[in-house]
Amino acid sequence: MEQEICWLSGTELAGGIREKRFTSVEVVRAHLDRIEKLNPTLNAIVTFAPDPLERAKEADAAIARGDDLGAIHGVPFTLKDCVEVAGLPATQGSLILKNNISTQDATVYSRLKGAGGILLGKTNLPEFALWWETNNLLFGATHNPWKIGYTPGGSSGGEGAALATGMSPLGVGTDLGGSIRQPSSFCGLAGLKPTLGRVPYTRVVPQTLFRAIHVGPMARNVQDVALELSIMAGPDGEDIYAPPIPVSNYTDLSGGGRLRIGWSPTGGTPVEEEVQKVVSDAAKALSGLGHNVEQVEIPGLGDKDGQVISSVVYLSEAKPFLMDIVGGREDELTPLLRKRYIDSPEKTLDEYLEASFSWESLKWEVGEYFRGYDLFLCPTAPMPAYEAGREEFVIGGKTMGARHSLRATVPWDLTGSPAMNVPFGWSSEGLPIGVQLVARHFEEHTLLRAAKALEGCQADKRRPAIANQY
Repeated sequence: MEQEICWLSGTELAGGIREKRFTSVEVVRAHLDRIEKLNPTLNAIVTFAPDPLERAKEADAAIARGDDLGAIHGVPFTLKDCVEVAGLPATQGSLILKNNISTQDATVYSRLKGAGGILLGKTNLPEFALWWETNNLLFGATHNPWKIGYTPGGSSGGEGAALATGMSPLGVGTDLGGSIRQPSSFCGLAGLKPTLGRVPYTRVVPQTLFRAIHVGPMARNVQDVALELSIMAGPDGEDIYAPPIPVSNYTDLSGGGRLRIGWSPTGGTPVEEEVQKVVSDAAKALSGLGHNVEQVEIPGLGDKDGQVISSVVYLSEAKPFLMDIVGGREDELTPLLRKRYIDSPEKTLDEYLEASFSWESLKWEVGEYFRGYDLFLCPTAPMPAYEAGREEFVIGGKTMGARHSLRATVPWDLTGSPAMNVPFGWSSEGLPIGVQLVARHFEEHTLLRAAKALEGCQADKRRPAIANQY
């Protein structure tokens, strides 16, 4: 029973609870049992919500009374440990904040809870969500469920590991350089970075870099991502980047018409050959679905290095924020974070202005591209998941640092475009490889419909071996 329930989608769980095919108590207990078995190995969930079974009993009582039910009534979910929940820790994976208790709820949590969802717990992340692997001095490393000792990515790596193994059906991540999409690719998930502001960032931390940081849904399939987005999206009157733009019912993913889709096997950056092949296969699949698909390059992705832009601007703007929190406790920071954000030399004004100008120029070039195309298809990550702690890659004879794993995702944080990982292939080691679809601002519905159709073309469905042991 546990195996059967834990591999059902959030959409299927909501329908089954509503139709009384099983109870919320059964669903929550099955997930808690699975967490008890798998989490000691994976280290994905680091804080547990109080009394989820009591919440499940209340959900079942509401059904018995005939109450109006929310879209995910009685369905469990998890949150990255940078989303505020009143009364629970919000550590951001930092020893400095290990005793930090939230006093208010983030908008995304309030909305999921208001739709009937039941929080199971909060998931691991790198310190302050500012790294591309999931490891910290407070909780330790999270393992990739497809291969222990490999990274699940970052910074939403704990969320990725929990979802991929059936410990949770629905999850929430954040994305500043690829932190939803890269872990989704490494763990074999659907993960959406919505348009900047489409989902309010209110009371999600860190509270900095607001013009590039996003919060969005992660799940094992596109339909569940659409379900979560329908609940989470829309202005809340607090996030100034969340405009009063109407929100669709994203769960209707039928139809959509013929699209013009450009694609690139590399996205303007060095990419491993087996990843390029998976992107090419996805382009062929979209063409086979009747879309107008052609190979193109967006010049700005190649000649305006998003890694350089983000390194300069993010360091310049995040460092003062971090220094206020650290307050002389630098020795308690993760060494890599300290080296990158605290001990690194200050950027000059000229460097900051040049990076800011390149950022604006990149947005203009991407905007020009979307005047002629509906979607852009490219790699999500230049490589599949890799050994945790790896410091460099050699791709096509070029040597690059480990942050290259975000090279294909970070441009879309800079442009604020909605971008999504869709699992579509496998590496020679049997690790998942995702492809990335990008759309115009606030056209998540177009993006989700194409992602759903593409997902349906991938017949090779697998589960992590560790998840099949129970």
